[in-house]
Amino acid sequence: MTTAGIGLSLDRLRLSYTGAPVIADLTLDVRPGEILILTGPSGCGKSTVLRALAGLLRPDAGTVRADGAEVTGTDRDRAVVFQDNALLPWKTVRANIELALKLRGEPRTGRRALADRWIEEIGLTGFADFLPKSLSGGMRQRVQLARGLAGAPRSVMMDEPFGALDTQTRNTMQRLLIETWSTHPTTLVFVTHDVDEALQLGDRIAVLGRAGEPLRAVLDVPRPRELGVDRTEIRAEIITALDHSGDLTEVPA
Repeated sequence: MTTAGIGLSLDRLRLSYTGAPVIADLTLDVRPGEILILTGPSGCGKSTVLRALAGLLRPDAGTVRADGAEVTGTDRDRAVVFQDNALLPWKTVRANIELALKLRGEPRTGRRALADRWIEEIGLTGFADFLPKSLSGGMRQRVQLARGLAGAPRSVMMDEPFGALDTQTRNTMQRLLIETWSTHPTTLVFVTHDVDEALQLGDRIAVLGRAGEPLRAVLDVPRPRELGVDRTEIRAEIITALDHSGDLTEVPA
């Protein structure tokens, strides 16, 4: 698979809110085309790191780089998908996806056909003219995924996008993400509290410590992703790292 993914790096990063450090001296590389999972206890700064990578938050110290260039603001190469529904409520499914195509410079004459292709790919054929309020949570997340990738970003930051979904829908969305990512390769940085979700999706898993504490571990995940692959050892390593961070309360067994 030829990757279109961008390489991201954090070098001695310090991030804070109201003067209190949330992230202190974090150094971490995200390889082009990989899925890197960020996990850790509540309040450890996972979402804060995501915002810095996207260019939505300027660091107090250290640097964020994308393919070697310092990140100083947002860019079409770095998209964000949040857990909360961020679709434009007055626009249809098709129009929400067409907006991403417009922003990437796609000619108007071809946007409808491309949007319809994305709608088919995410399994929502027949819902192109529906407004977000008429869709289930899982369907809205499908549209958000399509809109996030339709702009052809070279990296996507995903902040617990499936956290509010029921287990069956969540599993379906995980499979859809992998299938879509395989077809439209990009670099993914994915935040989750769920160890099993991390193991299912990630190529590597970075475990953050409590706010202001050092990075606990960066672990490679055995592949392939198919069911039946023994991940007992790596799962135990993740739980040990989380335990050392002092909070396992939100990480399911």
